[in-house]
Amino acid sequence: MKRYLVLANGDVFEGEAFGASGEVLSEIVFTTAMTAYLETLTDKSYKGQAVVQTFPLIGNYGIIPEDREGEVPSVSAYIVREACDDPSNFRSSGTLDAYLKEHGIPGIKGIDTRALTRILREKGVMNGLVTDTYPSDMEKTLSEIRSYRITDPVGTVSVSSPQLYDVQDSKFTVAMIDCGIKNNIIRSLNQRGCKVILLPYDTSADAIRELSPDGVFISNGPGDPEDNTATINTLRELDKDNIPTMGICLGHQLLALAHGFKTTKLKYGHRGTNHPVKNMLTGKIYISSQNHGYAVMEDSIDRNIADVLYTNVNDGTNEGIIYRNKSMFSVQFHPEACGGPKDTEFLFDDFIKMMSER
Repeated sequence: MKRYLVLANGDVFEGEAFGASGEVLSEIVFTTAMTAYLETLTDKSYKGQAVVQTFPLIGNYGIIPEDREGEVPSVSAYIVREACDDPSNFRSSGTLDAYLKEHGIPGIKGIDTRALTRILREKGVMNGLVTDTYPSDMEKTLSEIRSYRITDPVGTVSVSSPQLYDVQDSKFTVAMIDCGIKNNIIRSLNQRGCKVILLPYDTSADAIRELSPDGVFISNGPGDPEDNTATINTLRELDKDNIPTMGICLGHQLLALAHGFKTTKLKYGHRGTNHPVKNMLTGKIYISSQNHGYAVMEDSIDRNIADVLYTNVNDGTNEGIIYRNKSMFSVQFHPEACGGPKDTEFLFDDFIKMMSER
C-alpha cells in the first residue's frame, strides 16, 4: 500500500505504508542515531513531531519494552528507509510494524531518507502531512500543512498529579518538574539515593516549597520553551530560595528564560547520539545525546548572573550554563543518554554534591 509524505515546501515523497493507518499533520524532524529507535519513539520531547531516521535499517532488534523512555510512543509518525520485518534479539517481544499498529502511529518506509534529510538541513525543519491518499487539491493541503502548530505539548505529556519514585534508604528528596520526563533521568537519580517526586509542569513555587526538597530538577520536554509561562514563573520565584537546581534540555531553556535570557529556534535542531560538546571551563570535549529544536542565545546570557558551561563544537550554540553564587546549573544535552554515550553521566553526581553541601 502506498503512503505519501507531503512537505510544506511542496515536495512529495512516495513510499510504502507500515504501522497504523491514518492521516497525520506534524513537524518533520530527523535524528542521526543509529540505534535506540524505541527510546526515540517513546521520548516525549518528540510530541507533535514525525521522526525521520537517517540510519537506513530500523527495527532489526525488535521491540524491547524495558527500553522505553515513556509508556507509549510520543511521535506523530515514523519515517524510515527500510523497516525490518524479521528482528533478531533474545529480548525482543515483537516487530516495529506491530508496535506502531498497536499504538496508532503511522509509518512510511521505502523513501529516500537521505534526500529528505538534505531538504530539512538546507531549508530547515518544516511541517508535513503523512497520508494514504495523494492530495487532490495541493494548494489547500499545503495551506493546512503550513498552518499546523502543536498546542500545549508540555501540558499534554506532563503528569496530571504528583507521583513518587522512592528507593530504600534514600538520602535526598528531589522535586522533579515534569515537562516530558525520560524514564532514565528518574532511574539515574534513584541509583544515587534520591527519592524523586514527579510534579506537574504547572506546580507552583509554594507547592514545591511545602515538600522541603533537597533539590529541584527540571526535565526535558517538547515545544517552544517560551510557551511555558507557568513553569518559568515558578522557577523565577524559586530562584529566591537558592535550592540546588539542575535542568536538562527544555529544563535548561526554562531556567535561562526565568533569568531573563533568550531562546531561539534552530534551523534543524540537534537530534542524535553523537554531538560533541566542549566544557568551557576545562576545555574537555564530550560526546553527547541530544534532542532539541531550540537553544539558549549565548549573547543573551548576562555574565553577571551566569557563565557558559558547555558549547556545541559543531555550530557553537549554547549547551550549558552555570549560575554565579547559586547552586544551579543546566545542560542542553542528555547526560542520562538512553540511547547514546554516557560521557557526561557525572553531571548527576555534581547535582548530588550540590545537595549534600547545602
